[in-house]
Amino acid sequence: MATDELVKTTTGIAHHGAERLPSVDVDSFNIEIKDEDGFLGDRASKGAFRNILDRWRKPLRKSGEDPFGKEPSESISKKTLDAILIGDDTEASAVVHSAIEEFAQELAYVTRRFLKTKAWAKTERIVVGGGFRNSRLGELAIARTEIILKSEDFKIDMVPIRHHPDEAGLLGALHLAPSWIFEAYDSILAVDIGGTNIRCGLVETGWKKAKDLSKAKVVKSELWRHADDEPTREGAVKRLTKMLKGLITEAETEGFKLAPFIGIACPGVINADGSIEKGAQNLPGNWESSKFNLPASLIEGIPAIGEHDTAIVMHNDGVVQGLSEVPFMQDVERWGVLTIGTGLGNARFSNRRKENGKDRDLTENGKETNKKKAKADKE
Repeated sequence: MATDELVKTTTGIAHHGAERLPSVDVDSFNIEIKDEDGFLGDRASKGAFRNILDRWRKPLRKSGEDPFGKEPSESISKKTLDAILIGDDTEASAVVHSAIEEFAQELAYVTRRFLKTKAWAKTERIVVGGGFRNSRLGELAIARTEIILKSEDFKIDMVPIRHHPDEAGLLGALHLAPSWIFEAYDSILAVDIGGTNIRCGLVETGWKKAKDLSKAKVVKSELWRHADDEPTREGAVKRLTKMLKGLITEAETEGFKLAPFIGIACPGVINADGSIEKGAQNLPGNWESSKFNLPASLIEGIPAIGEHDTAIVMHNDGVVQGLSEVPFMQDVERWGVLTIGTGLGNARFSNRRKENGKDRDLTENGKETNKKKAKADKE
């Protein structure tokens, strides 16, 4: 390792839940909007779709013609529903299409409300992530929502997140890291914490191939379905530490230059000191306690990676999933993410220019940067 790499420090690391990250400003995240029926996000969650599907089955159930028989709506897999959409059973297909249409109307209503808030003003594109997106019915609902909004003169693009939602939450962690990390190292550790699962990954930056991190990939990941084990909070931290140590060993064995950095995606409102203000009620034990600090607990278990002290940045899970799209959002100024899962995660971003106001990253289709354009104009 070169001498200058050995003296690299963790200066320039963003604080937990930061509003300013290396490539974007986080204008808002985890907004909780209410209407007369309660939290708005509940109208466009995974559970909301199942409830809608159940309502469309009810009249058929009464006449004994429910194509799904007695199977509860929440037990029917996305794979089964996707197969029905293209299958020969027209009645079953019609039920699913009806549920998609109603859900799209709900998602359009919720999106409309977000777009009318000050924090989401002038949003040009919305990326939709979360487990629901990872299905044909999810993709149809997203496309239908965009059509509804455009018919109402909302100038908004709605696109499914391009990476698998499980990987997006790990890849986004790269955008929590300071740029010096990519010059000195080729990989980081990432953690995606959810109400059901905790996923850890070894993420290769691909920085030498693409400075915008568009070639990054998850080379190894490990999943723990903690909801099945119902561990204590301390037990969960212990298991997470063990998973990360396993990935550190694996990185060494495979010859990766692993950065002394861990990026964490976690539900809830993340405070600058690493504590969680609210929104972590589905995690094992009380994660919202003022006496609990996940980054500090992990640093206790993993004080160093390689020859350097471990640095950790934790942010909201919806934010981190959205950050995986940063390289592909350079042709717009303001964009947001909605993640459809147990609830509705949300975040709004503004792309950052360099301090001189001229330099922008390349867009996905290779448009000139502002810097190059200015130089060309001069010549």
